Parts: sequence; C-alpha cells; structure tokens
Amino acid sequence: MLADSHCHLNYKGMTEDQAAILTRARERGVTAMLNISTRESEWDDVVATAEREPDVWASIGIHPHEADKHPGVDAATLIERSRHPRIVGLGETGLDYFYDHSDRDRQRASFVAHIAAARETGLPLIVHTRDAEEDTAAILETEMKQGAVTGVIHCFTGTRAFAGRAMSLGFFISISGIVTFKNARDLQETAAVLPLDRLLVETDAPFLAPVPHRGKRGEPSFVADTAAFLAQLRGEDVSVLQDHTARNFHRLFNKAAAA
Repeated sequence: MLADSHCHLNYKGMTEDQAAILTRARERGVTAMLNISTRESEWDDVVATAEREPDVWASIGIHPHEADKHPGVDAATLIERSRHPRIVGLGETGLDYFYDHSDRDRQRASFVAHIAAARETGLPLIVHTRDAEEDTAAILETEMKQGAVTGVIHCFTGTRAFAGRAMSLGFFISISGIVTFKNARDLQETAAVLPLDRLLVETDAPFLAPVPHRGKRGEPSFVADTAAFLAQLRGEDVSVLQDHTARNFHRLFNKAAAA
C-alpha cells in the first residue's frame, strides 16, 4: 500500500491529463490519493473527481493565500459542505507569512474557522505553514483547549521543535519530495527521526517533484520515489515504510477508511 496524502489533481495541467496521471500512480502501487482544494471555486471539481475515482478522496478548504478573497467562508459553511461522503478532510488551511498574499489577521481568522469546523465534524485538518511556526503552534494549542482536533502538517519543512509541538497535539507530519533535495539537510535530519506512527508521505503535485524528477510536473506516482528515499534515509525497508504511512493515512482520514 502507498498513499499520497496531498495532491492537486484538478489544477491546470493536471485535469487535462488526469486519467493518465491516475493510471501511472496505480501502476506504482498508490492505493489512495487525497485531492486537496485551496479555494471555494475548486470544491465542486475536487469532489467530482473523488466521486468518479474510488481511490481518490477530497478535502475542502481555503489556503492562507486565498483568505482575503473568502471572508464569507466560515465554520458553518465548511461544516455544511463537508457532509459529503467523499470529503475526508478540511484544508488546506493555515498561515503563510513568507508570501503574505493575504492579510495575517484574515489568515488567522480563516485558520480558526477551519479548526472550529474540524472540532464540530471530527474531520482532520490539512495545515500549511510557512515562516509562521510559532503562530501556527500557538493557535492550535489555544484552540485545543476548546476541544481536540486532529490533522497533519503538510509538506513539512519546519524545525524539529515544531514537529514535536505538533505531534504532542496528536498531529501527523507529512514529508514531500523536498526531502530528496540536496539542500534539504536539516529536513532530512528531522525526517530520519520522526516516529513511524506519525509519518505520512505526499507529492503536493503538481509541485515539488522529487529527485529523480526535479524540474518536471509533479504527480502522485512520484510519491513512490519520496517513500524510497525516506526509507533509505531512515534505514527502513521501503515496503514497511509504504505500508505504515498508508495505514497512518487511513488512521488519520478515518472517513476514507470506513468507506
């Protein structure tokens, strides 16, 4: 088993080649893919793909880059839309202080709305954080006092301390193709020691294609390359890492496991 915990199958360039992309993923052993949305206009298409493909699941959410454009997407909206049986997560949401494409207060408000929806529905959060570790952790820790939520820090590139804070809250850590890059030594050192029962793998396709595909459009089949690199880095058998990360995927996104 092998799960791509985060991909964008409905982005431009992916939709047009979606059937072939899915075939290549299945040929390399990918048995589950989570198709992530970043803005409300994507929700219907992302869900439609999950309705059509039995090994594809959907999330709904507002990326922090899009927070300014979606002031009306509140917890109630997310709760109502997430009742669909193929929607298994909320996000991606979070904070991005690197680009600051949206006002930081608006990003934080959107993030809190997603957390409230996760608390109400029991669905896990898919969290994006860049140059915002302290605020991300602080908001999660504060919100947890009102009721626990689960989730994943997607495309993890942060510090070991941040990983520890996230895992102490029950979150999973998802490793992307960035771990294969030559300049990712700090990430490699952290990924090597993350507990296997908290580990996921992802592509973030069409972005971040791993070695040996750097420079190409990313796609879910490449999660096999990331898993192989990660297994070697950690000194584990690749089949063990693949199976454990796939089981972790279904443990976290348990609405998919129950289907």
